[in-house]
Amino acid sequence: MTESSRGRPTMKDVAAVAGVALKTVSRVVNGEPGVNPATAERVASAIERLGYRRNESARVLRRGRTASIGLVIEDLADPFYSGFSRAVEDVALRHGSLLVSGSSGEDPRRERELALAFCSRGVDGLIIVPAGTDHDYLRPELGAGVAAVFADRPGGLDTDTVLCDNAGGARAGVAHLIRHGHRRVAFVGDSAPIFTSGERLRGYRRALGEAGLPFDASLVATGPARQAGPALVRMLSGDDPPTAVFTGNGRITVAALRTGHRPALVGFDDFELADLLDPGVTVVAQDPVRLGGTAAELLFRRLSGDHGPPERIELPTRLIPRGSGELPP
Repeated sequence: MTESSRGRPTMKDVAAVAGVALKTVSRVVNGEPGVNPATAERVASAIERLGYRRNESARVLRRGRTASIGLVIEDLADPFYSGFSRAVEDVALRHGSLLVSGSSGEDPRRERELALAFCSRGVDGLIIVPAGTDHDYLRPELGAGVAAVFADRPGGLDTDTVLCDNAGGARAGVAHLIRHGHRRVAFVGDSAPIFTSGERLRGYRRALGEAGLPFDASLVATGPARQAGPALVRMLSGDDPPTAVFTGNGRITVAALRTGHRPALVGFDDFELADLLDPGVTVVAQDPVRLGGTAAELLFRRLSGDHGPPERIELPTRLIPRGSGELPP
């Protein structure tokens, strides 16, 4: 009878093939210390040969953990979050956990429902890109009580948070346009209440102030990405149109490009095919992979028993020319 014909292999089968005690196999499978390296290699070889897989259901009953984490983001279809989610998943897999995820659609109520649904299914922790600012539902006394990390935006609890330098990146992008001689620079961004949009608008205003340029509210438009193109067209059709535009995220940059109008443009977030444009654009690039990976590592550090004070990490951005290179003066 072959090994594969005897049904699902057990730790006893692994112990028999490796010629070791059952406890030794258990130590190797669970990553416990105290096993001779040569013995551990023999056990690992037997595990591979038999195709043994640990019984996660039994492990959950013993340890009270499901080896899974939940991820709540704005939109799974958003290209920015694809790299972010993959980075979270990679870290989770390295820690022997699975990832379950869902989209809030910028709806705080949906965010809450998703997070609590994940908690009811026993996830060990959560990573949340907040849609709102009320996160009392995550407090232990209200039923959730799992470790949580906020990413991309701060939430309503004092917990680990990973952001990018939104204001600094926008300031650098607008200053780049001003250095090229532009004095009427428009800002087209996401909905104003969103943290990242507000911070990028703050960076825009700071760059104007540092250059001695007045803030003109008629050159600012905020709202959903679908409104960005029409808003920009209205600005460019005015009596004193902007000569340059700063766009607040990748989807808005694409919407602006689709209008067919090509003022000088700097956009927050890199985006697919940006390098094929001619004339090119310059982007303020954040690193969604690093953002997601950092958030996940923070979460697993908490799950491993770290009870230190919450961290707030702000990752840098970079100004990168795409397509044909630097903006013309």
